[in-house]
Amino acid sequence: MLVVVSDTHSREESKLQGRTAEAVRAADLVVHAGDFYRESVLDAFESAARTLRGVYGNNADAAIRDRLPEIRTVEYEGVRFAVTHRHRSGDTGLVMLGRGRDADAVICGHSHRPRFDDSGDLPILNPGSHAQPRGNRAAHAELEPVGGNGPGEGETALDGRLVTPEGEVFETFRIDP
Repeated sequence: MLVVVSDTHSREESKLQGRTAEAVRAADLVVHAGDFYRESVLDAFESAARTLRGVYGNNADAAIRDRLPEIRTVEYEGVRFAVTHRHRSGDTGLVMLGRGRDADAVICGHSHRPRFDDSGDLPILNPGSHAQPRGNRAAHAELEPVGGNGPGEGETALDGRLVTPEGEVFETFRIDP
C-alpha cells in the first residue's frame, strides 16, 4: 500500500493518530507532500514509515530543505508520480510539472484540502492534512494496486481512497497509468 500525507505543521512530532498512524506504519511506501515544519517531525516520519519519500514545503526549516528536494518523482507499482508541495500556477502548473516528469499523476499538498481531480490531462491528488485540516476534513490517502502486473497481464492501476484519521473513507478513485 502507498500512503500519502501532507501538511503536518508540527514542531516536534508526526501527529499521527488512528487510521493515519496505522496506515503509515503498514505502508510499503509513504509519500509526504511537504510542510513537516521542523526536522524532528521529518525524523519522526522516517521512524514510523518503512520507506518515506518527501519534499519540502513552504514552511520547512533549513534542515529539511537540506535533506529533501522541492520536487521529486516517485514510482509505485509501475505508476509514476510527480510530487511537490505546491505550484504557483495552480493546477495548470501541476499538470505541466507532471508532464515534464513523464508522470501518470501529480501529488501535491499546501491547501490542506483533500481532493482527487482527474478532470484534466493528469490526475492530481492532494491528501489534505492529517494534523491541521484548517476547516477541511483531516485526511490522508491510501492507494493499492489492482489488475495485472506480470508479463501479459496488462498495466497495474491503483485504487485510492481519502480517509480520515478515524478511518472513514469519504472518497474513492482510480489512477490508471
